[in-house]
Amino acid sequence: MTLIMALVWGLGVVVTADTRATAGPIYGEERKIYPIYLNIGDEELDLAVVAGAGDSALIKQGVQLMRRVYIEWSKELGNEVRNPTEDESLRIVERIERALIERYALLRNVGINPSVEILLATVTHEGKPLLYVFDSRGIANPMHEVPGYAILGAGRITGAQLLLSLLGYDPERAASWDHSVFPVFVIDMVSQVDPTVSSFTDPQSSVYIRYDVKARKVVMGPMKIESFKEAKEAVGKRVKAIRKLWELMEIASEDEVLGYLEELMKKYTKRVR
Repeated sequence: MTLIMALVWGLGVVVTADTRATAGPIYGEERKIYPIYLNIGDEELDLAVVAGAGDSALIKQGVQLMRRVYIEWSKELGNEVRNPTEDESLRIVERIERALIERYALLRNVGINPSVEILLATVTHEGKPLLYVFDSRGIANPMHEVPGYAILGAGRITGAQLLLSLLGYDPERAASWDHSVFPVFVIDMVSQVDPTVSSFTDPQSSVYIRYDVKARKVVMGPMKIESFKEAKEAVGKRVKAIRKLWELMEIASEDEVLGYLEELMKKYTKRVR
């Protein structure tokens, strides 16, 4: 099975996945995130991040389809080298949707029921993050504004959705959070209760596509080794902190503990400002 999360974060989208693949009782490891980019002359044009849960053959076919659509768009653009605008991105999504609907309809006509979800994370030329999930019918569901994230795979049911709800994730609140720690925390916690989800062990399995304000272009890249090590250490400390907080509320009143926390928040909020 799998757990893939895509979180709208500032001027971009973070896509993070575990690496466990299952076939009956057999477990294996594989990468589930596919960056889409074009090499134009000496320049790399970072376009999108794709990931999928379900039938691996259909996921790979979907990735190839999306890559072809972006290549076609680039050819239509001519000599101009840039990312799609918001309007162009919407038309790209419509092309992908039409192709997937047609493909999945053909499969159903011959008795094959597609079992797949594919997400597409991209950032427009203007710097707007977009996030879509294509379901088993091929229909695209925009997730970038409401709820601001997407979760694919069995891990969604066994804990990921609960953790995002419990911790109150939304793009505006999370803008000041560490974008490397939070998704690693969720995956590691789910892996402790769901044997089909592995803990986060591969920095290449977390890719951040974003608009770089200084460079005035869209860039993407995997988590750095240093960030990976720091994130894993931070996750361990946050688990301890959450457990200590629960223990404290068993010997002090919830109101008293909340009061201390609010004062601490005010103190550090003033320092940040």
